[in-house]
Amino acid sequence: MSAKSFFESDEDVAQRNKLSRKAKESPFMLIGIAGFVAAGLIGAYKYKHRGTMSTSVFLMQLRVAAQSAVVGTLTLGLAYTMAKEYIFDKQPKKDLEPLSN
Repeated sequence: MSAKSFFESDEDVAQRNKLSRKAKESPFMLIGIAGFVAAGLIGAYKYKHRGTMSTSVFLMQLRVAAQSAVVGTLTLGLAYTMAKEYIFDKQPKKDLEPLSN
């Protein structure tokens, strides 16, 4: 008999491994998702106190805020990766050999 939980399938384990691998490869993706969720939660809280603003305008502003959180985080991640690769890593690449005739 297996030590696995009765409710846990092999597919669940594979998805968990995939998520952990993605988190290690691109941690800014998870930060972007967290920013999106935070913008949504803050928007849901502020919806109650929106005043005379119409619901459609409020939801459009909320969508822009959530997208800005994700795009801003991914842009920072890209800038960090490029800076790490091209500015801070001053060692010459060994796999790039000059072409000879």
